[in-house]
Amino acid sequence: MATQLTFDLPCLPSHDRGDFFVSHSNEMAVQFIENWKNWPLKKHVLSGPKSSGKTHLSRIWASMSSAKVVTAQGISDPEALSQTHLLIEDLHAIAGMAAQETTLFHTHNLLQQNGFHLLMTGQGSPHHWGIVLPDLASRIQGTRHVALAHPDDRLFAALLAKQFSDRQLFPAPEVLQYLMIRLERSHDAARRFVERADQVALSEKRAISRNLAKHILGEFESDSD
Repeated sequence: MATQLTFDLPCLPSHDRGDFFVSHSNEMAVQFIENWKNWPLKKHVLSGPKSSGKTHLSRIWASMSSAKVVTAQGISDPEALSQTHLLIEDLHAIAGMAAQETTLFHTHNLLQQNGFHLLMTGQGSPHHWGIVLPDLASRIQGTRHVALAHPDDRLFAALLAKQFSDRQLFPAPEVLQYLMIRLERSHDAARRFVERADQVALSEKRAISRNLAKHILGEFESDSD
């Protein structure tokens, strides 16, 4: 069978509040984000496993608060960063990086002095981030913390439907039901599956059927061996 030439065009993620689905697995985190003006000490930590929705939810807060967004690895110039609300992403990635830890420590203190809010994100519990600088570690671990869990059934079904919809794909309900009990329960797995399904369906001019879903899941299992 002849295959169609395809181009891997990016499907840009939306970080709008209306595109964030709320369920039991994330409702507490959503409440804290929406109640950001009442955070103790004007700071908060949002954590969770990879592809649990941290970026989406934290960017919603950045939009609500008009906060500046930086990564922990790229942080610099505490004086400039402390003049507005601030979102610092992926703190777990700077464990043991003395320059970044020191810069983050000074940024934290200046934000507190200037009365601006700070949201910090990372994978897993802050106690396991491995921050070496004692003063920074104590300030992070003393910050109110809420964790995102892996998606529950309701949320995962909504994530799958949204990923398909974003690519103008509308598989039959039986395909979604098949995936619900076989696909890894994470935002990243949903994104990767739909991206691959889109590629294969377009290349081979196939509908996204249960057989195609089974084929792609088999590819994923082979890649993990």
